[in-house]
Amino acid sequence: MAATTVTLTAERILEATEEVLRRHGPAKATVVDVARALGVSHGSVYRHFRTKAALREAVSKRWLDRTSETLADIAADTGRDPEARLRDWLAALFEAKRRKAGDDPELFATYMVLSEESGALVGEHIADLTGQVAGIIEAGVASGAFAVPDPATEARAVFQATGRFHDPAYRDVWRDPEADGDFEALVELLLRGLRAS
Repeated sequence: MAATTVTLTAERILEATEEVLRRHGPAKATVVDVARALGVSHGSVYRHFRTKAALREAVSKRWLDRTSETLADIAADTGRDPEARLRDWLAALFEAKRRKAGDDPELFATYMVLSEESGALVGEHIADLTGQVAGIIEAGVASGAFAVPDPATEARAVFQATGRFHDPAYRDVWRDPEADGDFEALVELLLRGLRAS
């Protein structure tokens, strides 16, 4: 009876890498561990990712992209008014970060380490997110709901002002019983500042 072979894909490698990182942490996880988890040689993994650093960066990108894709759907939903979209976008970002930190703290801590290694990747992620916010604000200006001179500048300000609710450095604050009320108050303050008078 012939053994069935499963095609080794980059996605399968990334899934296995995530599990290995969860189990061993970023300091101890190796490409050999990933290969072992997949039942292949480490050379097979290197055919898809030329270095350990490339593999770790790909895992980080995959993790960040999950958040970006969810938020992009909200930002692109022109069926809702821009104010509701911005409110929902900020709430979804806060909830996604809080869920990642709370549901899988080991993996979240691992991604904190990987993110520090991939500064350019994190910068691209933040640029993508602020671009999404800028698109929502531009739609608000076009509809007359918002009155701001430079949506891109306002988007960066909104993103920075809400950092306490999405920057991983504040993950301990997210469990505070008053966090939701503080978040709502801040979003309302920001929306008042964006609204046309």
